[in-house]
Parts: sequence; C-alpha cells; structure tokens
Amino acid sequence: MKISAAIITGIYCLSLFLACKGNEEKPTSTNMTTLSGLDPRLFEGEIDGLRTGLFILNNEDGMEVCITNYGARLVSWMVPDKNGVMDDVVLGFSSLDAYLQAHEVYHGATIGRYANRIANGKFTLDDKEYILNQNNGTNSLHGGPGGFHSKVWEVLSFSDTEIKMHLLSPAGDEGFPGNLDVTLTYALNEAGELSILFEATTDAKTVVNLTHHSFFNLAGEGSGTINDHLLFIEADSYNPVNEDLIPTGIEPVENTPFDFREMRPIGSLLDTHHEQFEKAGGYDHNFVLNRFNRDRINWVAEVRDPKSGRSMKVFTNEPGLQFYGGNFLDGSDKGKSGKPYKKRTAFCLETQHFPNSPNNENFPSVVLYPGQMYKSACIYKFGGE
Repeated sequence: MKISAAIITGIYCLSLFLACKGNEEKPTSTNMTTLSGLDPRLFEGEIDGLRTGLFILNNEDGMEVCITNYGARLVSWMVPDKNGVMDDVVLGFSSLDAYLQAHEVYHGATIGRYANRIANGKFTLDDKEYILNQNNGTNSLHGGPGGFHSKVWEVLSFSDTEIKMHLLSPAGDEGFPGNLDVTLTYALNEAGELSILFEATTDAKTVVNLTHHSFFNLAGEGSGTINDHLLFIEADSYNPVNEDLIPTGIEPVENTPFDFREMRPIGSLLDTHHEQFEKAGGYDHNFVLNRFNRDRINWVAEVRDPKSGRSMKVFTNEPGLQFYGGNFLDGSDKGKSGKPYKKRTAFCLETQHFPNSPNNENFPSVVLYPGQMYKSACIYKFGGE
C-alpha cells in the first residue's frame, strides 16, 4: 500500500495548509444542479443573523463534494464504484431544516473545541479549574451542546475545488478559556483526496482538539450494514473505556477484538463477549496510532467495501483515531435517500488527540499557548480495487 504522490509532496512540512488561497471574490453558495440531487436553495437560511448555504466542489474524475457552512459540515460525497456507478457515501440530510431537526446532531460536522469526551465536564490549567457545559451525562462531549457543530462558519473563499471557512470562538465559549481563532479548509484534488485542514490560534492558554465527524457507508448512504466492510488500523494499542466511555489507560490490541492490524470485516468479532463491547455497545474507542509526528502526515487506516469495490484511506498528523461503528444509530433519522439510518449502518474514523487528555498527563498534550499555531490534518482518499 503506497501513499499517493499528493500526500508525499506535503508530508514533511504540512504544506497542504498553505497550498491554495482559493477564490478571493465574495463567497456565495451555488444554484447549480448537484450530482447528488441536493437542492442548494434548501440550505439557504439564517441562524443567529448569519447566512447559510451549500457549496459544491468537483474534480475531473467526476467526484462531487457538497459542504454547508452550518457546522462546517460535509453533506454529501459522490464516489464511483468499481463499475463507475456514482453513489453518495456520506450520511446526511437534504436541507438545513432537516439538520436542525435531526436526532443525530454530528452528521458530517466539524467538532470543537474538544472532540470526544472530557470527564465530569471539567479540567484544570495552571491550578485553575474550568467548568464546561455537560451534554453526555456528566461529560462534555464534542465541545458541549453549543460546540462548533452548531455554529454558522464564515466563508472566506470558495472555488470549484476548495472552500475556506473561519470561526472565532470567544473566551468562555462552552466554558473553555481563551479566544480561539479557527480556519478550516476543505480541498478536493484529482487523486480522489478530500483534505480537511485546521489551523487555530489563541490569546490565552487553552485546550484544543478538533476533528471531522462524517458517518460513512462505502456502499452508499442508507445501504444497510457496514459490518461487512473490511477495516485496517495501524495501531498496536487502544484506549479501553469505563461505563461513561472515558479512557482508563492504554492497552495492547493483540488477542482482542480491537486488533485491526490485518484487514478484516468490522463485524467479524462483534459477537465476542468482551467487556468493552458491553460498556460501549460495540466499537466506540480511540486507537493509539503507531506513527505520530505533529509535522508529518501518515497513512493510518483503510476501509474497503467488497461489494462496491470502493476503498477509503485515512491520513493524519494526529496521535489517535476514534473508530465508531454506528452503535447508537436507531433509525429515527431518515437521510437523503429517504431510508432510515439504523444501528451499524455507518462508521466514523475521527482523527484526534485522545479523549479526556486534559485530565490525563500520560496522554499527548492538547494545550495550546498564545503565539503557537495549532495545525491538524485529516485526509480521506477514495479509490477502487
């Protein structure tokens, strides 16, 4: 398995962050007809006085990516199968209203300020305790109820292949310290890669952990189980969790159902009576990636759908990868195709720092200081067998 030339070009210095400036004209959504069948007009609205829209990226291979600035989220991604048939591989909805009414609020969203869970909704920096808004029992999950997934992002620039967005999270937002200034770039290239690139600065010491939260089904959204998808994760260790899904440490994957170092079906060991499945309802765990260097983008995972022939590789400069197997999808949401999103009909691979890192000094640090630049990269690359 080789990393593409597009990745190698930027691998040592994260040059992808600065590669494209985009269209400097005033950005607007488009009224063009989408390959996915989405109507851009249904994403035009106003939330808290800020305008929303749908933005469409294309490459020469016929891929189409639709993005909305509500939650800076990926709405659809049209990808060819082994016979050239296009399908939308991302779960989501056909209008802004549907996103606002959805039971699952994280579909395709940008997650911040802190991806995953912070135990008991609090942490300490420089002997000062910060109390966060709780939205997952006593935990703060994905930045709290008013996290980045619920914000309207400012569109800085927009072209056929790239969109750049901005968000200023004020000091005290959901309880986090410091004014956090975030820029996000989605870019689709000719190699079938969608890069999702974050930069952030702060004016006060804070904690930051940003990620992308698309729910994927490589057979097409609404197409049934993903347990027959094949998965590889380059990780010798993972974080087991307690009943509140808070990591209890780091343990080896060897001789456990969490060993994906050789590609195998996602559901092949789900019937195993393992205490972690009882606590999490299946796979909902952070994997400790073997290769981690903040200044280097590495290939860390791959998923294949044997039926469609589609494959997706994941690249990142993060130390962790949250693998979620769709355990809590319950059919209450109906997606773009009109089909209900049922249990384990999608998976997430979220590049990140470890859950609850602000409360665990043995985990890689998530502290950002004034004068530093936070940089995080997630790249999804589609191909065929």
